[in-house]
Amino acid sequence: MPAGYSARDAATMLGVPLARVAAWAKWLGLDAPSRDLRLSFQDLVLLRTAKGLAEANVPAATVRRSLKRLRAQLPDGRPITGVRIAADGKRVVARDGASVWNPESGQALFDFAVAEVATAAAPHARKVAEAARKEGGKLTAADWYRLGCDVEASSPADARDAYRRAVELEPHHADAHVNLGRLLHEDGKTGAAEVHYRIALTANAKHAAAAFNLGVALEDRGKLREAAQAYERALASDRDFLDAHYNLGLLYEKLGKPSAAIRHLSAYKQALDGL
Repeated sequence: MPAGYSARDAATMLGVPLARVAAWAKWLGLDAPSRDLRLSFQDLVLLRTAKGLAEANVPAATVRRSLKRLRAQLPDGRPITGVRIAADGKRVVARDGASVWNPESGQALFDFAVAEVATAAAPHARKVAEAARKEGGKLTAADWYRLGCDVEASSPADARDAYRRAVELEPHHADAHVNLGRLLHEDGKTGAAEVHYRIALTANAKHAAAAFNLGVALEDRGKLREAAQAYERALASDRDFLDAHYNLGLLYEKLGKPSAAIRHLSAYKQALDGL
């Protein structure tokens, strides 16, 4: 089953010529003929960013550097539809949740929500998911996981089904457990989400996103000390996990540990200032 979205799908969604999509895809390291290109949802977000920069007459070299930077900023193992992406002529910045984008150097050239791309991609996502279900037993756990990632932002129900199929085929697929847990968490099924996060950590003890998401679930369930331990575990695996620093700072304030709160909130602020 061909994974992801075709270059033609992307051209239709973005309202640009197919040749333009192929050119931008090369900047993302996807050097293939347009007929063979398969794009992930995250690729679509990056292409939408390239379009915004091109329309603002930003030099091509700057666009290429900005796409590379943005790829590193997009959340890993966390919701992407709440992200906003903006550019001010000098840099591109992604922000989500507590990290609300705030330009330092004047009027933004463009500012869009990833949810806008998800809305445009929804019809294509449903077709891809339906085609996958028809193929059924031909798909591997990795195929189902990739499908879940491709359609999650546009069709969460299809993504949940894909991640469930992935973990049925490969019970220790950590990333599929994390993403399935997060979708269940967003539906208010916090207990079920916690189970999937813990399975992911059993499969991969250093999975920072699994530890962070577990911290959020535990905090939502009122288990504040356990939540703090989970956030610390996330930071032990990824010291630059900004949201973990932020959540820990607020949580330590609740727990009456002001010095620890200040330490994490300061780390969060310093990292933001460096972006």
